[in-house]
Amino acid sequence: MYELKRSIPAIIVSFIIYIIFTGSISLYDVLTGIMVAVIIGLLTGVFIVENPGKALSIRRALYMLKYIIWYFLVAETKAHLDVIKRALSPKPYLNPGIIRIPYNVSTDYAMTLIANSITNTPGTVVVDINQDKKLFYVHWIDTKTRDPIKAWKIISSKFESYAQKIFD
Repeated sequence: MYELKRSIPAIIVSFIIYIIFTGSISLYDVLTGIMVAVIIGLLTGVFIVENPGKALSIRRALYMLKYIIWYFLVAETKAHLDVIKRALSPKPYLNPGIIRIPYNVSTDYAMTLIANSITNTPGTVVVDINQDKKLFYVHWIDTKTRDPIKAWKIISSKFESYAQKIFD
């Protein structure tokens, strides 16, 4: 029974993704989506869902929605504008470097969300992760500081805040 509970979040997410990608809510697409989602959820749920109670939390889902909106509308826009400004500048100002940034989350999902958010934001790329010391090694296009705590505040503190609310 517990294995079935672990499949429910995967079924729900699979169905939502199926409907988004088909772009249709016709009876055929809904029924096909349900069948595909159930199969995918039953096959993968036991591997990807550790705690079904956490995965089905409305509060966590709302934080995820808030994060998605903030990330794509604010964080990405600011980072893209900064990189565009640098690229179009007659004298590009670059100060690249690799810095250590600590993280304080406990789950692999939260760590992955932070690392992916840093990497997908223009101007920063996570090049290595030390899970024992809880450190990201980040290549930064404009190294404003070498201090890990100050760099954490600039680059990843907001990502980490959301990751803790969603996954920890």
